[in-house]
Amino acid sequence: MLKEQMISNLKPGLYCVSTPIGNMGDLSFRALETLKNSELILCEDTRVSKKLLDKYKITKKLLSNHKFNEKKNIKKIIQFLMEKKIISIISDAGTPAISDPGRILVQECIKNNINIYPIPGPSAVTSALSISGFSDKYFFCGFLPEKKGEINNLFVKLSKMNCSIVFFISPKKIKKITNILEEYFNDRDILICREMTKFYEQYIRSSIKNLSNIDFSEKGEATIVISEGKKNEIKLKELEESVKKQIDKLIHKMTIKNIVTKFNSENKIPKKLIYNYCLSKKNEI
Repeated sequence: MLKEQMISNLKPGLYCVSTPIGNMGDLSFRALETLKNSELILCEDTRVSKKLLDKYKITKKLLSNHKFNEKKNIKKIIQFLMEKKIISIISDAGTPAISDPGRILVQECIKNNINIYPIPGPSAVTSALSISGFSDKYFFCGFLPEKKGEINNLFVKLSKMNCSIVFFISPKKIKKITNILEEYFNDRDILICREMTKFYEQYIRSSIKNLSNIDFSEKGEATIVISEGKKNEIKLKELEESVKKQIDKLIHKMTIKNIVTKFNSENKIPKKLIYNYCLSKKNEI
């Protein structure tokens, strides 16, 4: 009954279908039924996609749609969609248009008022983030640039953001940019997810300052998660006058212990500095 209901609800338009990032068992039931009932499936690499489609006995017309020909395909695909066809777009792994082909077609569909439907599923970004233990506020920057100068320029901006940072890179290239990572994110931690959901999947956790000492395979693909910046106590030799005035107002109302806790938690001022000032004020009384 559920299957019949899903098929009957399939409307004409473009379906952005998420496919497994490694383990073929991660294809959702809805993604499977959408692909089975599509009149055309756009594939990043038909050879890669055919392995998945063959596993689930999906025999539909495939059209190669990658970064080198997606602009050329636009006119033909839009024409099909204008004829009320059901078309799916998939990438080799994960979600189309997220660091993969698809964005140009989606933009063209928007211009032509063609319906676009997401079929959610596996994502290397959220999968890596979910096991990182880092902040769920994150910035995703896709694949890193090839040139070190461009990576430097990107990291200058990212290092000012106090959130998790996610990007794609080959494990081999990680070792080549270790010194750049240390320069901009030395106080942060890192999670390297290599070959996620596949047989040889590997997860490496380290502080970035210790990254050069970590050994891991250079094969496959990697999703990197860098932690948010660590909150360090403000290094002060003396309290600011504004803080002293605040403490002066509280010194008769609160215990020294409570004042220390308050200013340390709210302003990250060293406990010893607050305690010594409170003690000096108490001695004046």
